[in-house]
Amino acid sequence: MHACMEASLRIIWALLIFMLQGVHGEDVNVQEIKKNQKRGCDVFQGRWVYDSSYPLYNSFNCPFLEQAFDCQKNGRPDLSYLKYRWQPSSCNLPRFGGRNFLKKLRGKRIMFVGDSLSLNQWQSLTCMLHAYVPEAKYAFSRTADLSTFTFPAFNVSIILHRSAFLVDVVKKTYGRILELNSISSGSLWKGMDVLVFNTWHWWTHRGSQQVWDFVQDGKGTYKDMNRFVAFEKGLTTWAKWVGSNIDPKTTSVFFQGVSPTHTDSREWGDLRGKDCRAQTRPLLQSSYPGGANPAEAIVEKVLSGMSKPVQLLNITTLSALRKDGHVGGFGYGGPKATDCSHWCLPGVPDTWNLLLYAFLVQN
Repeated sequence: MHACMEASLRIIWALLIFMLQGVHGEDVNVQEIKKNQKRGCDVFQGRWVYDSSYPLYNSFNCPFLEQAFDCQKNGRPDLSYLKYRWQPSSCNLPRFGGRNFLKKLRGKRIMFVGDSLSLNQWQSLTCMLHAYVPEAKYAFSRTADLSTFTFPAFNVSIILHRSAFLVDVVKKTYGRILELNSISSGSLWKGMDVLVFNTWHWWTHRGSQQVWDFVQDGKGTYKDMNRFVAFEKGLTTWAKWVGSNIDPKTTSVFFQGVSPTHTDSREWGDLRGKDCRAQTRPLLQSSYPGGANPAEAIVEKVLSGMSKPVQLLNITTLSALRKDGHVGGFGYGGPKATDCSHWCLPGVPDTWNLLLYAFLVQN
């Protein structure tokens, strides 16, 4: 009898601790962010550390996760890539609080705009929120290039607009034109409370993967041009759109930094490998031996000259260290369609969303 009472008391005490942690956990998040802000902490500088509590969710419990990113369902046998957490050098990232996120963004609309890397991040965030607030009902709809995921109880919408270049690609009688000075879909972006933009992935494609035939810049039309030059011109057009159409008092704007690919193992000193296939461990250091991505320098240049504030989610270096995190041969097409561009979920895009969460909670 006495032993039973002791056991019961231990259970009650454990439950009380759990409840108190749940009540105060998200307050600690806010305090941590305030401390980091005072320190001037750069959350993008750090290293990956093993964390047995990871991942943040189970892909099998995310019913709307696209199979293209569900590496476990597609047969990936190793699990260690799921167990790494980004640790900034001089501070800590706040713990993710799904309910806190939905409460703070009650009545708001968040839109991701970009290519399939935006899809990667959008899917990650919806899975994270569903895992942390599993009882909350959700709704999903898709119309053409617009996908909307909502939590009706919180009146929060998380939207994806597929726009690979941000600027227009239009069909004309003589072919498909990449118009570097035109953004016609910007009307869809207006009125959002949070905008997260991304582009780069498709600017490098050639051959059958190239989705345009000509480039139009001003009054000139060209068969091709230097892709970095074209990228900067297109990004400058987007920057001007933000400057003319966004009110920083009502809309927070982010730009997802350039997501790296791992198609050449020589970049990280592996002469026997080939690409991201068979990679099961990250680089446990603070810098990428393959050097900086030149596209990221263009992003930083354009953002620094903008008239309206845009927060760069500088995910390039931290993602470059995760050669193990790509879909590889475990996408929807299997080993015949090796993918060293997109990321397994759970995985690296979850950290992108932790960074986004930190900035949104801070503000």
